[in-house]
Amino acid sequence: MLAIGIDSGTQSTKSVVLDTGTGGILATAQRAYGLIPDLPPGHMEQEPELWAAAAEETVSECLARIGDRRHEVEAIGVSGQQHGMVALDRENRVIRPAKLWNDTSTLEQCAQFSREFGGPEGLADLAGNAILPGYTAPKILWLKQHEPAHFAALHTLLLPHDYLNFWLTGEKRMEYGDASGTGLLDVRTREWCKPLCDFIDPRLHAVLPDPESSRGVAGLLRETLREKWGLKCRPIVSAGGGDNMMGAIGTGNIREGVVTASLGTSGTLYCYSAQPIVDREGEVAAFCDSTDGWLPLICTMNVTVATEQARRLYGWTHAAMDEALAGVPAGAGGLLFLPYLNGERTPNLPAGCGVLHGLNTRNMTPAHMARAVTEGVTLGLAFGLKRFRQLGIQPAEIRLTGGGSNSPVWRQICADVFGVPTVSLQSSEGAALGAAVQACWAAEAASGNPVQLPVLAERLVKLDEQTRCQPNRDSADLYQTLLARQTDLTRRLHAAGYL
Repeated sequence: MLAIGIDSGTQSTKSVVLDTGTGGILATAQRAYGLIPDLPPGHMEQEPELWAAAAEETVSECLARIGDRRHEVEAIGVSGQQHGMVALDRENRVIRPAKLWNDTSTLEQCAQFSREFGGPEGLADLAGNAILPGYTAPKILWLKQHEPAHFAALHTLLLPHDYLNFWLTGEKRMEYGDASGTGLLDVRTREWCKPLCDFIDPRLHAVLPDPESSRGVAGLLRETLREKWGLKCRPIVSAGGGDNMMGAIGTGNIREGVVTASLGTSGTLYCYSAQPIVDREGEVAAFCDSTDGWLPLICTMNVTVATEQARRLYGWTHAAMDEALAGVPAGAGGLLFLPYLNGERTPNLPAGCGVLHGLNTRNMTPAHMARAVTEGVTLGLAFGLKRFRQLGIQPAEIRLTGGGSNSPVWRQICADVFGVPTVSLQSSEGAALGAAVQACWAAEAASGNPVQLPVLAERLVKLDEQTRCQPNRDSADLYQTLLARQTDLTRRLHAAGYL
């Protein structure tokens, strides 16, 4: 069987074709796109039609590359950026551009939820999660309060991967994993939380699809797309999921003890749990995963967005930046970077900014600054990992994915900062691979020959042992000190109104 995985992200869409017999990736294709320009500060939006066009182009390109083997495609899975608000009218037309995960224009709406339900603790007790600016819930309330005509026209609300599933199948559905990222799902019962929905508007229950199992099938590929792509039969389209949920499957993170760290535009840490992990302080998201388990997760908004800024500032290639990083000892000569260039989600600093602290005549060099930036964003993830440990999650291994994982120097920094071994995957496809694996899993179940997902993942998800890094004890101890310093600086500057 061949399975197609589609990963629809913030900056691009990537499609892959997975041979589920050999575990090989037969074809890949990618299309880049951008955000809607010139919006007010804090507003991050995209046209959903961009995602469909990019998916169609990348799938078509992949199929062209595999020739007649296209007729072996039996399953398609979609991974999508989490939290985006896709509003459709009665004719299933997009009402307005999608507000994205990194949109921070909803601070006032978050404050309204917090006041109504007793702050992060009350919200966590009610449904499992605090309401943060990135989540979908405050976006819906923002729509009602700022664009009442659009809210009145709202007939169906979907998330980005749901919208692509609708484009592929004509079915409007929502599975537990991505639904939990709205902030409106009670993660303990996997049902919509009535008080939260009613707080936005009582008719919201009719607008949201009923949440369903992530193990299911969204539908069959539309006949028009089957004909356009030259397929003999209509593949099933799996439930799919959010990019972090698919990234968990694509990194084999479906058992306790394994943690995935994604070093992309944003950064995420997540792991499998057999029960909900609810953080009353609101720092760890209590999400469901795409296997009908749970996925405790922290997200930072500044990872490669910061390192790429530094690389471009000095006109380096990626290899040249690696060389610069390797030439500076751990700790960057006392230079510490608070990496909040886009504001921040963990810690919750939506109006935050970046800070370089500790500059002197010895460390005010391009290499020291680049090292401080790379260490700073990694320490930002370690802030979340520390909270994981406080909640009883004990990582034994961290699997790295995303663009930053291609850097050998950064991989070692991660091992030292996190204090546990790190390893990358043979395939860099991450979420796209996870979407294809989940699609294969759903297709096997639909055919009456179910297989266990851990067995499937063990065969299809392969570690690159050459990338494995063990923590250096001296550096690990230093980074624990720097993490405490970064946390203290952040707290003090925020209390003084500077972050």
